[in-house]
Amino acid sequence: MSKKLIQAAAGAAGGESVYAEDVFSTYLYDGNSSTQTITNGIDLSGEGGLVWLKSRSSAASYYDHIFCDTERGPTKYLASSGILATAGEQTQTASPRDITSFNSDGFSLGVDNTFYKNVSGETFTSWTFRKQAGFFDVVTYTGNGVAGRTVNHNLGSVPGCIIVKRLNGYNGWAVYHRAMDATAPEDWMMRLNSNAARVDLTPSRWNDTAPTAAQFTLSDNDEVNGNGDTYVAYVFAHDDQSFGDDSDESIIKCGSFDGAAGTEVNLGWEPQWILWKNASSTPSWGIIDNMRGWNTSANNDAMLIPNLTNAEDLTQDILDLTSTGFVWNPSAAGNNYIYIAIRRPMKTPESGTEVFAIDTRSADDPAFDSGFPVDMALYKSTSGSDTGIGSRLTSGYQQATNLTFAESAYSRYVFDYMDGWFLGGLGADSARYSWMFKRATGFFDVVAYEGSSTLFQTYNHNLGVEPEMYIVKCRTANVEASFAADWFVAVKGPAASGAGSGYVFSGGLNKTDAVLSDDTWGGLSSTTFTPWYATLRSGPGGLVGQIAGEKYIAYLFATLAGVSKVGSYSGTGSNVDVDCGFSAGARFILIKRTDSTGDWYVYDSVRGIVAGNDPYLVLNSTASQVASTDYIDPLSSGFTVTSSAPAALNASGGTYIFLAIA
Repeated sequence: MSKKLIQAAAGAAGGESVYAEDVFSTYLYDGNSSTQTITNGIDLSGEGGLVWLKSRSSAASYYDHIFCDTERGPTKYLASSGILATAGEQTQTASPRDITSFNSDGFSLGVDNTFYKNVSGETFTSWTFRKQAGFFDVVTYTGNGVAGRTVNHNLGSVPGCIIVKRLNGYNGWAVYHRAMDATAPEDWMMRLNSNAARVDLTPSRWNDTAPTAAQFTLSDNDEVNGNGDTYVAYVFAHDDQSFGDDSDESIIKCGSFDGAAGTEVNLGWEPQWILWKNASSTPSWGIIDNMRGWNTSANNDAMLIPNLTNAEDLTQDILDLTSTGFVWNPSAAGNNYIYIAIRRPMKTPESGTEVFAIDTRSADDPAFDSGFPVDMALYKSTSGSDTGIGSRLTSGYQQATNLTFAESAYSRYVFDYMDGWFLGGLGADSARYSWMFKRATGFFDVVAYEGSSTLFQTYNHNLGVEPEMYIVKCRTANVEASFAADWFVAVKGPAASGAGSGYVFSGGLNKTDAVLSDDTWGGLSSTTFTPWYATLRSGPGGLVGQIAGEKYIAYLFATLAGVSKVGSYSGTGSNVDVDCGFSAGARFILIKRTDSTGDWYVYDSVRGIVAGNDPYLVLNSTASQVASTDYIDPLSSGFTVTSSAPAALNASGGTYIFLAIA
């Protein structure tokens, strides 16, 4: 039975799998001073939740952080920053409004007149949290002024963080966090609208009582429980392991760490959104997400501050993503930091169009359209150029597959779009192509990491299956002839499973060399990879991608039924049908000969995979496109290598590896 049918059957029995992308979204949009619908895939009308909006580009006093939830309706707003930060809820009863409706797949915006969340020329972010057991809940209640008052919630597990705001009067945003103090977490509080450190008030806002899986407890203080006053509480879960394919994974954690520079926090998964605060001192709150820019290359993490109206701060190197968490970069040893972290998307794609796209450059912004957020892009002109490559994790920087140089700053390599990449303004150019990839379980992952002196060091990934091809490049070595600076490509061979046959190319994408090693495919699992090879053809093995102090980028691919295929074939000199298990042929094909020299050939369906001539480009050269040959033909299950193909693609007895995407 297919995975989709299994999940459908589970859903019919009341146990359908839920994933991070079902309950949380960071969605970026441009204001248009009109109306627009934000389609982020979150069911707000049916399930309920919270929308949190903020201008990215303006620091004007009225560009507050605003909160609108389904329990109070789209006419009711709160602000955590600016002059309304301690005020009660604001009401927009007449159109136009900031949010006009909560929808089954997002929300709609109007021509706003209070918080300016759809102004033409400005850029905005939205964070949407869906109500879901084990993740998040929105609770409204009326206070009774009695210490020990309990309020029910629907998390089904003990909350990790609770944020309470009075609706009908002036008070701050009271924050409970499980890790605020190790000995008595229920005693302490902070305020989302303030940079103040944690305080232990008398009476405690939480009545010196820890929350339970069903309730949280309040004192008689007006900030959280004034008699007859009304309140909203945003309740966040912690490490409830009820998500994913088998409903045994967590998607949210509320924890703490010491602020010493280089502190690594292991969440067990890669986050896409983090809210943090120094609980010991007075720096402001901060939010970083992977859509606006969470960069491992330079001091340009895109931070927004919930207690201030400031525009994005792009001047600091705050957090580095890892495949299992994050690394804290500033120096604040001895300070206790609290955080809420939400996991990156988890679903396995069901079609190639969900995760791969091809486009030519337009004059629009973004210049290349994909239909999904792009995590890695290749960029090349058919008239001849370097083959540029960049990733969301290294936004603003590029490398070239035909060169060994270190990454270089290039401001047009921008990935903060929902449906493409590359800053516009250069004009349309139909000769310039981009092949765009989205990270997804079972298909493709990107890992940025630092080399280690530890022999056979393993590095974590989030592919969810054993990689069958991985491409590694040093981002900091910059010596043209340096072995350390070469591209390194490893591909699983026909018999490879754990230890076994595999193909390793040193100088991979930038050279035409034959395979360097074909003896061992090892150091791989569904969660880790080890960039090494065991035996060279002419001597001992060695390590590639593990030089201490150097920074690397790794691109990992796997075979996913109906979506992608990493494989190999033997040449015959006659037509070779390569069965990838597809139903409508391949849209992208990368081929390299292993037993002799040969280019890294790229074909795609936009330029043409047809019965006649098929244009090709090569990744290892600046050569222009060749459009006068018929080396590839379409095949519904994959592709055909024709009898007219040269030895680099189809020599009798030759061996070849390929990556194909449906």
